[in-house]
Amino acid sequence: MLRVLVRFRLFGSCYCRDDNASECCSTQLIDGDGMFNVDGLERFIKEVQLRECGLSYAVVSIMGPQSSGKSTLLNHLFCTNFREMDAYKGRSQTTKGVWMATAAGIEPCTIVMDLEGTDGRERGEDDTAFEKQSALFALAVSDIVLINMWCHDIGREQAANKPLLKTVFQVMMRLFSPRKTTLMFVIRDKTRTPLENLEPLLREDVQKIWDSVPKPQAHKETPLGEFFNVQVVALSSYEEKEELFKEQVASLRQQFFHSITPGGLAGDRRGVVPASGFSFSAQQIWKIIKENKDLDLPAHKVMVATVRCEEIAHEKFNSFAENEEWRNLEEAAQTGPVPSFGGKLSSIIDTCLSGYGMEATYFDEGVRTSKQKQLEERLLQLVQPAFHSVLGHIRSVTLDKFKEAFEKALNGGENFSSAAHSCSQHYMELFEEACADAVIEQAKWDTYKVREKFWRDVDAHIASVRADKLSELTKAYEAKLSGALAGPVEALLDGANEKTWLSIRNLLRRETESAVSAFSGALSGFDLDEHSKKEMLSSLEDYAKGIVEGKAREEAGRVLIRMKDRFSTLFSHDNDSMPRVWTGKEDIRAVTKTARSASLKLLSVIAVVRLDDEPDNIEKTLALALLDSKSATSTAERSITPVDPLASSTWEEIPPSRTLLSPVQCKSLWRQFKIETEYAVTQAISAQEANKRNNNWMPPPWAIVALIVLGFNEFMTLLRNPLYLGVIFVGFLLIKAIWVQLDISGEFQNGALPGLLSISTKLVPTIMNLLKKLAEEGQVPVANPSQRNVASGLKTFPNRVGAQSGMSSTGSSEVIFENGSE
Repeated sequence: MLRVLVRFRLFGSCYCRDDNASECCSTQLIDGDGMFNVDGLERFIKEVQLRECGLSYAVVSIMGPQSSGKSTLLNHLFCTNFREMDAYKGRSQTTKGVWMATAAGIEPCTIVMDLEGTDGRERGEDDTAFEKQSALFALAVSDIVLINMWCHDIGREQAANKPLLKTVFQVMMRLFSPRKTTLMFVIRDKTRTPLENLEPLLREDVQKIWDSVPKPQAHKETPLGEFFNVQVVALSSYEEKEELFKEQVASLRQQFFHSITPGGLAGDRRGVVPASGFSFSAQQIWKIIKENKDLDLPAHKVMVATVRCEEIAHEKFNSFAENEEWRNLEEAAQTGPVPSFGGKLSSIIDTCLSGYGMEATYFDEGVRTSKQKQLEERLLQLVQPAFHSVLGHIRSVTLDKFKEAFEKALNGGENFSSAAHSCSQHYMELFEEACADAVIEQAKWDTYKVREKFWRDVDAHIASVRADKLSELTKAYEAKLSGALAGPVEALLDGANEKTWLSIRNLLRRETESAVSAFSGALSGFDLDEHSKKEMLSSLEDYAKGIVEGKAREEAGRVLIRMKDRFSTLFSHDNDSMPRVWTGKEDIRAVTKTARSASLKLLSVIAVVRLDDEPDNIEKTLALALLDSKSATSTAERSITPVDPLASSTWEEIPPSRTLLSPVQCKSLWRQFKIETEYAVTQAISAQEANKRNNNWMPPPWAIVALIVLGFNEFMTLLRNPLYLGVIFVGFLLIKAIWVQLDISGEFQNGALPGLLSISTKLVPTIMNLLKKLAEEGQVPVANPSQRNVASGLKTFPNRVGAQSGMSSTGSSEVIFENGSE
């Protein structure tokens, strides 16, 4: 016993049996009024995955008299779930329109269509167009058409559907390119008459119908078998012999397996539409059928009413189009808002429709109402552009007034939020009133879209003004922050030390808190939601951080210059900021190390951004790798695989976003720094050595010891004869005077050979000059003893020589003066 769960949804719904839910799905393809269910067909195709079948699918349909058991046959033959007639409630129409479902358990995919029964009392004798349309549709799209008929109707004209088949055959030949379709006559409630006697009668009837149908010239001699494969089967009564009926149906079901193979019921695949195009093909076929007048034969009174009502409607439409009052309204609508536009136009349309109703009052009510509705639709289509134009002018004028009032309120010092709220509310009310005045009564058009557009325009203008004001406000605070941070941050980074980033963080926090507090107060008048306000405040904070990071990156770009400046300052100046003179007492190595350490400190400070107060080992790493070379070398010697801590593109535990100078860049900068500062160190060493050479005229200690040991006898001789000491002293003074006069130390600064050449040229003139001076001094009268005059002459002569020789001779004169005093 099958458990059937019927899930009905009107027009386009699918319902399935529980036991075949995964295989069976049905939907109403065409309703009783001839409306094609496009959406339902698309859902059906998607659910059964028909598009993936390609050409491997078949379409089966059934036609026949009403209440002849068509749905029952399909449900047993294909395991579908079409609605069946309840015999206990009487015989009436069950299937309306055309329904379709998938056959469960049959390969390939088989689409089954259940057509509305013919000759039903519900449609009457005058309304047979849909029967013909649905039958033609079934023949056009199906591979197999089951014609259900009672056994006792064989030989009859109407009951056997002969007129229907004749009309359908004729129109099908004219409208479509026929392909070979299987016509299977299913004889229901078979009597004692053998099937062998019934089948020839049916074939003969079909052949007569085919011969009587007018054919196109190309198919005048075409036999029936070229387009139709006629088969006849007989089934026992379902009510009286149910078990035998089911057995016969099960046997018949086997013929539908692999029906598209050559020799099968649907073996002729000429002109088969691919499954992906089945939906479009079925829609176009039904459209052609609906537009074909041969299949649309209404009653005579309906035809007359249709023609006459159309004429009256056309006359009234032309009269309205030429109405002077309407033309004036239309012209006025192009230039601006029209007062009472809706009321005036509604009155004109009502007059036109009333005139139509009076003239068409005696015609068929259905046709009269339909044509009146069409006339009303045409009139409304005619006036719709003017209506939209009026609404557009109302929106434009009201919006301009709103903008003007809003700007005036803001310029008057009113708070932005209150000005926006009051102005928008006032002008929205004015716009609503103007729209209501323009509404046409008959149209019942909803002006919601126009109102919504006006609301959007108002909101957009408010948002635009708000954005401009906020942009100006934001730029002002950003400029304030930039002025408060840029200079101090640059100065702090220039004098980088251990507390540089601490000072920057304090400065950043102080200035940011001040700016954010003031900015938050300024935003309170813009009616911003909390989220937007937080975003703007956060953006300002990020901007402040960006200023600091930007300045840090600028300093990182010129860090080499900063390092050289710091090195030069510390290396070339002493603790009192006085220029350093390399006299020979300074420890150049210590000074160089101090200056380089300070420069390395600057490099470590600018290497990364430190706004989060997290400790790092960058300074230690740089010092270990770049300054403490001995320690690094010994560590590398002890290690089997030495690792350069700067051979990396990132710092340990430092994200790339905070990195200004990578370890590799720091190493490269330090190498370039050392190269460019090496010259200054070399020059200092050279200056110190030169100073030492100039100031150190004492012989080496070993020479002094040798002189003492080897000259002991001479020293004792001098002690025994003091006169020698006087002679030696006078000779020393003469040699000293010659030394100063010739500036021997200055001559030898340019080299030994140039110095000897220069001294050799000056030696004789200098001696002659000295002798001349001595002669002149000897001729001066003296009052003192001769020895004192000689000493006085020897004392004053070097002084004169010193006056001519400059600073060096002055020093020599002082020495002579001291000796003379003694």
